[in-house]
Amino acid sequence: MNQPKNILITGGSGLLGRQLTKALLALGHTVSHLSRSQGKNPMVKTFLWDVEKGTIDEHCIGGVDTIIHLAGAGIADKRWTDQRKKEIVESRTKSIGLIYGLMKNKAHKVNTVISASGISYYSNRGDELLTENSPPAHDFIGNCCIEWEKAVDAGQQFGLRTLKFRTGIVLTTEGGALPQLALPIKLGIGSPLGNGKQWVPWIHHQDVVDMYLFGLNNEQLTGAFNMAAPIPVTNQELTQAVAKQLHRPLWAPNVPAFLIKLLFGELASLVLGSTKASAQKIEDAGFKFKYPDIGPALKEIYG
Repeated sequence: MNQPKNILITGGSGLLGRQLTKALLALGHTVSHLSRSQGKNPMVKTFLWDVEKGTIDEHCIGGVDTIIHLAGAGIADKRWTDQRKKEIVESRTKSIGLIYGLMKNKAHKVNTVISASGISYYSNRGDELLTENSPPAHDFIGNCCIEWEKAVDAGQQFGLRTLKFRTGIVLTTEGGALPQLALPIKLGIGSPLGNGKQWVPWIHHQDVVDMYLFGLNNEQLTGAFNMAAPIPVTNQELTQAVAKQLHRPLWAPNVPAFLIKLLFGELASLVLGSTKASAQKIEDAGFKFKYPDIGPALKEIYG
């Protein structure tokens, strides 16, 4: 067993934050959250901050050795207006910047920052197999990920180990893309989106939690890693796999791309874009996926 750590999580009240907190506490680590409002978990101390106003409780880094940075406005929650785009970027960059600002002026023991990033770093790349060395895309979401990672890497000025997980589409029934994909299938009107050939960089929620724990315990791990299952599927294959798991037929024709663009605007790029991400680097580092394959992953999720 690795030494228990004192961990501060930003975005700890989100879906992943809650699951990760539970796993860390079960392993004997001390966990605190940075949040806009008081948390409900008696085992977790909550420190308050307001990223927009630039305020932060200066006691939040006391005794902390590891920061896990998950904070960020939901990418697919609302249409991408200029204001929303600004919120999406700043909620990720200004937030970690606030903590680093505190570290400049206050004695601390922080040695590691593990941060979420997005697989949208690569954006829409067709059938190209994308490794961590592939160049980023320069559309809105690609640039957002570049800024996000750059903000995290600013921690290197303190000699911190910085680790970034470029997260794919996390499959869970508790939120995110899967319930939205499954609903029309349950209603009998499910169908692939666009031509259905676009690659979906999916990952089972348990593998996400396990990869964070792996990053925490392997102190030689630095830089960026793709957080996506080693066997990618196309949108059509994913839709078929969900339908099979739910015992529903797929009879509706594909939803045409122009209709999706009409309904969602620029946000449509998230479902129409093709990102075929390689998991080789994290596997080479010794990480073992519990759910590398979409069939068993969905079976576990739907019980």
